[in-house]
Amino acid sequence: MKNKFYHTILLFGFILFVGCQDFLDPTPTNKYSNKFTWESEKNATLYLNGFYTYIGTYGNFGNGQFGATLLTDGLTNQLKYAGNVAGVGTPNLYAYYPERITPDQNSLGVWNDAYERVRRVNEALLGLNEFAKFPDEKKKDYEGQLRFFRSYIYFQLMKRHKSVILLDKPTSYKDNPRASEAEGWDFIEKDLNEAIASLPVTRPAAESGRLTKGMALAFKSRVMLYAQRWDKAKTAAQECIDLKDDKGGLVYELNPEYRKAFASYEQGNKEAILYFRYVSPAPTHNFDKNYVPGGDYAGLGALAGPTQEMVEEYELATGGKPDWSKWRSKTTETPPYELLEPRFKASILYNGASWKGRKIEAFVGGADGFQDYGSASASNGHTVTGYFLRKNLDEKNTDVEKTLSTQPWIEIRLAEVYLNLAEAAAELKDAATANQALTAVRKRVSLPWSAKTGDALMQAVRHERKVELAFEGQYYWDLRRWNRAMTELNNVRFHGLKIEKTGDSFSYQYVVVDDQVRKYTERLQKSFPIPSAELANNSAIQQLDEWK
Repeated sequence: MKNKFYHTILLFGFILFVGCQDFLDPTPTNKYSNKFTWESEKNATLYLNGFYTYIGTYGNFGNGQFGATLLTDGLTNQLKYAGNVAGVGTPNLYAYYPERITPDQNSLGVWNDAYERVRRVNEALLGLNEFAKFPDEKKKDYEGQLRFFRSYIYFQLMKRHKSVILLDKPTSYKDNPRASEAEGWDFIEKDLNEAIASLPVTRPAAESGRLTKGMALAFKSRVMLYAQRWDKAKTAAQECIDLKDDKGGLVYELNPEYRKAFASYEQGNKEAILYFRYVSPAPTHNFDKNYVPGGDYAGLGALAGPTQEMVEEYELATGGKPDWSKWRSKTTETPPYELLEPRFKASILYNGASWKGRKIEAFVGGADGFQDYGSASASNGHTVTGYFLRKNLDEKNTDVEKTLSTQPWIEIRLAEVYLNLAEAAAELKDAATANQALTAVRKRVSLPWSAKTGDALMQAVRHERKVELAFEGQYYWDLRRWNRAMTELNNVRFHGLKIEKTGDSFSYQYVVVDDQVRKYTERLQKSFPIPSAELANNSAIQQLDEWK
């Protein structure tokens, strides 16, 4: 009965992407089951729902990397993990020992699962064209969705390996060679162009959350940055920003409040573009349980906290950055948290911040607590940096131990599209467009802006991406595509702010939160290795040059 009930919900679109596993998981099909899938729009719609889970899988709430909800931001100076053992501390181990990434083992790799998903998409495309009898317009819509998902999966492969096996039919990828990097981006671009041409601008409420033209345009603007096809990234971003519905209104708009930009479109957030919705009883996620401060849940919690380097990236609300030199040595002067711009308070919990009807106690012995990195194998809810995550936590979830999380994963929002536009325009020496896009993002948080050109403009774009998209799983990959990973992630240690309380006063001390230097390698900046199992089973493929 329960499965039948969820099928009904799915069919009428009240809750997308949950239901009977027969449809949620697009498993390999034979000719009979493929025919059954495509003999009615109802079956086809339920079947396609399973592909939407990929958006969640590769997001920060999914298990598509590290095998858990561990964030790649923890490989950068944005976020520091408290654990120093495999599992809760895996990002630290990867940061200290880049040699852990090998052809035999790579927790950041997606090769096998990605190709299994590519095969499923290709099977679906074949079945659609062979068996579907419904109207051409509906077939076009379904094909657009499937082509988007294939491009989405191939993007995960390309941003890791840059040269992969390209398959557009449900055949084994055994004994197929790798295509060139240019051919890989061509393949993704072609699928996205087909999706853009096939998908509707908007959908009725019953289909809310399904792929649209705007989602494909937004994703294309990101993909083309990785491909360094600046003109195409710029065009896709601008078309997404300018997209209008049948009443002449803009489809997407920046949310007036930054902290509210992480709700779904159905929740009134017109900034959300591409997202995956979670719902109780399933699917849910564990983000709150893993990252809330110890005062909320000491059983786990606070797996990672923002670094002092990330805190210092935020500007004053009046513009410009504060002078943090006073806190390099021990002082009782309160840090300028209350003077920082709104994105800081919406993203980071600091000592004294308001949270769930109380004040955060990020000091030694406080309700949320501080511990020196390395003093314990796990966090027990304590911070090692003096800060806790706030972004993407659900402040209304007051019992994270018993209540699994249901806030949506926002994969792409309009602010990113503006930043994609700014970066592409800056690369094309179109300073006017880049400055306009940056102004739009900063205006939302009332930050002043003075126009820039050349290197100063590009530095401003990168700063804005780091702050606006903090803890959204982008920065590590941005550093790699900017060829900045060796500079930012090699031979460095990051910092926190240790807080101690004496009576009614606090002392603050800059502390190192790494017990050894972080390392990075040139070959990691270029690519991840092809898995050894693939090399052993595929006579037509060779390892990437930098990994031979």
